[in-house]
Amino acid sequence: MLLSMDREILQIIGVTLRMSFFSTVISCLIGMPLGILITSTSFKGKRTVRKLINTLMGLPPVVAGLIVYMLFSKNGIFGSMGLLFTVEVMVIAQCLLITPVVISLTGSVCSVNGKNLLENARGLAFGKGKTVRLFLLQNRASLVSVVLTAFGRSIAEVGAVSIVGGNIQWKTRVMTTAIMLETNKGNFTLALALGLVLLSISFIVNVFASLLSEKEGEE
Repeated sequence: MLLSMDREILQIIGVTLRMSFFSTVISCLIGMPLGILITSTSFKGKRTVRKLINTLMGLPPVVAGLIVYMLFSKNGIFGSMGLLFTVEVMVIAQCLLITPVVISLTGSVCSVNGKNLLENARGLAFGKGKTVRLFLLQNRASLVSVVLTAFGRSIAEVGAVSIVGGNIQWKTRVMTTAIMLETNKGNFTLALALGLVLLSISFIVNVFASLLSEKEGEE
């Protein structure tokens, strides 16, 4: 039984890391270019777009989970895809929560660190694609914090993934939903152990990011 529990814990950690990794990568691939373009480009309705992004940043996880659940349920628009109660739909729900955060934080980095860079790009008549690539290349160290924030939001989220994933044993159970379940069952030892694992992963990621930032600073 103990061996089975150990295998289950490892499986839970694996699902958590897989979900957090892909949701972070996808959110950054979408959010970073959008954050740069929105900040560096003048267009009609820009203020409205920013307000919308700020609103989505505060989107309650349970609401995001409900929206994705309705879209991918049997009667939803994407119901035929059969993704409900899978890790894939959990990633989609996470991206809905994380992408607005990435857009906003990248825009802040762009406003603070990229003003001269963007002016030079305009002077050289760079297109939008070249401007985005130049900014990402020159601000790698600053953007590490954006990636960290996205990863932290993903790995710590419980509401949305619980709704769309169903917290199914050996399939969609992640550390946060497992902690909630074990706490409700009164199994505080296992809940605390999972919590410590979660903190350890966050610590390791932060140490790695700090080392990367220091290396970039030296260069």
